[in-house]
Amino acid sequence: MQKILLPYDGSANAGRALDWVIALAHDNVPIELVLVYAHPEPALYGEIAVYVSKEKMDELQREHSDDILQPAIAKLNAANIPLTSEVLTGDTAQRIVKRAEELNCSGIVMGTRGRSAIGNLVLGSVANKVVHLTKLPVTLVK
Repeated sequence: MQKILLPYDGSANAGRALDWVIALAHDNVPIELVLVYAHPEPALYGEIAVYVSKEKMDELQREHSDDILQPAIAKLNAANIPLTSEVLTGDTAQRIVKRAEELNCSGIVMGTRGRSAIGNLVLGSVANKVVHLTKLPVTLVK
């Protein structure tokens, strides 16, 4: 059985990666999927820190993460694909690679261009960083 880590951010490209994994499973490739939503540590700046506690921000982030993951979880459950889901906080690419290695995954499957082109120019592509940080096979789905 292949253990695959799939970073999912709710974007159309992440959805195509999800569909690719489902198609792979339907081609009789036994898969154990680890679905992750990775995001940077939220920062509290200036006046917002006075009005919103760290606990409240953490709660809001958990709710947001659940909202992102639930449609993908429902789709995978409908396709009868065994999965676990996790939320990773920190440097997105580093956390994805670290978690895949900790779980002894066979590989990582991810969509590309989850952000806008300008966002990629400023922040760089998470997929590109993952490819360069890991020794695991990475399948990029456009």
